[in-house]
Amino acid sequence: MTLLSRISGLVRDIALAYLFGASAAADLFFVAFRVPNFFRRLFAEGAFNQAFVPVLIEYKAKGQSELRLFLGQLSGVFALTLTLVVIAGLAFAGPLAALFAPGFIDQPRLFTQLTELVRITFPYLGLISLTAYAGALLNAHGRFALPALTPVMLNVCLTLAALLGLVGHLQSPPIVILAWGVLVAGILQCSIQLPSLARLNLLPKPVVATSHPGMKQVGQLLVPAFFSASVGQINALVNTMIASTLATGSIAWLYYADRLLELPVGLIAVALGTVMLPHLSRLVTEEDERGFLQTVNWGFGLGLMLGLPAAIALYLLAEPLLAFLYMSFAGSAMKAFDVEMSGQALQMFAIALPGFVLVKVLAPAFFAHQDTRTPLRLAVAAVVVNLIGSLATFQSLGHVGLALATALSAWTHAGLLYVGLLRRGWIRFDATVVFVLLRTVLACVGLAAGLVLGMGWLNGSEFTLQQWLALPGFDRGLRIIVICIVGLIGYALILLLLGVRPRHFLRAPQ
Repeated sequence: MTLLSRISGLVRDIALAYLFGASAAADLFFVAFRVPNFFRRLFAEGAFNQAFVPVLIEYKAKGQSELRLFLGQLSGVFALTLTLVVIAGLAFAGPLAALFAPGFIDQPRLFTQLTELVRITFPYLGLISLTAYAGALLNAHGRFALPALTPVMLNVCLTLAALLGLVGHLQSPPIVILAWGVLVAGILQCSIQLPSLARLNLLPKPVVATSHPGMKQVGQLLVPAFFSASVGQINALVNTMIASTLATGSIAWLYYADRLLELPVGLIAVALGTVMLPHLSRLVTEEDERGFLQTVNWGFGLGLMLGLPAAIALYLLAEPLLAFLYMSFAGSAMKAFDVEMSGQALQMFAIALPGFVLVKVLAPAFFAHQDTRTPLRLAVAAVVVNLIGSLATFQSLGHVGLALATALSAWTHAGLLYVGLLRRGWIRFDATVVFVLLRTVLACVGLAAGLVLGMGWLNGSEFTLQQWLALPGFDRGLRIIVICIVGLIGYALILLLLGVRPRHFLRAPQ
């Protein structure tokens, strides 16, 4: 389901690239869209889930009646809080626009447009937060498919909105149509999960009260979880703020690179983290230390087995992949220079990819123990690294320096989480993990060598972007698909030759 979501996301971004390229209009929409997404990932998918899911699993084990009492108060308080936040966002759309893109303040026309877009898109925060809350309930009850498929609604709505903007029969500018598409998507995403919750009897009457002991547990965990979950979002905010002061297109270059990064991040990191958190929480509740260690080992080994080759492929094939996705259609607003700039950012993001995977795999081990304070301290260190790296490199390296700082922050965060788990005895590699990881590294060396050789084949000589773009679009598409498929098969064959078998890395955690 996550794969379908990410593929539809790529289709959406291809449509946006065709319509806007890396123009000032693209920068405006991406900033406006980032504002509700920033808060959504903090409140809903980030901090709230990390504080909510372990407590939810605890009350689920106590029976349906206890669970419904807990959910009644939690849903009431959560809905009221979201309503107040959305009202505040609408009232302070201008200051939010200034916070996220200070580089537009001295451009009154663009800043006015950005404020209007923020006002249209901000209610999406409330809708998607309720969607994430519903998804967490379904995940805790073993329903993973529907929450993972829900983002397709956003991608479909934005793709249709982009097509409406392309047709040009509507009076509103295309970026305004896109902003309304975001709001419509939020309504659809929230609605489609309600029937499943009703069938599971998980829609108690909301009550605005905090007397239930579970509310106190969530409250105690929420504040440190809020800051520990904010690493990626604060880093993205810093990058957006600084990029708004750089050359026009910098925000869009980072966005297009990030969107390609999101495909493996979603398939590997997010999918693993989503499955592991409720499972680890249950194992802690059952005091199953052996099962806990097995699950963390399973996630670590599988995450790197999938994440490392994806990072290598993104780094070596950055420009041809971006050109294939965003310049395959005649008339695309994306230019060769935009692909080159996005490709440089994507290479830095590729370095960050294994770090992102490890963060998503390791952090749930803390949250399952209802420990949100330790991840908070480690998150602060990662944010500081990103901030220092961004300020030290953006003047000399531009948007590439911002992407590099993200990579440094991701690996710092992953390393600190690993050390923290090791000290508590919550991670301990067994022989299977060591066996698989060593062979994964060897297979990745073979993959890198094969892709380097394949780069020359892409356009008949040593790879250059101009020669690559000179080829017919069909030839470009066919060659990049072939090299990706051959690389994937080759990587799998090397692992098989080295003795790795499906039982080593596809074994479900016990």
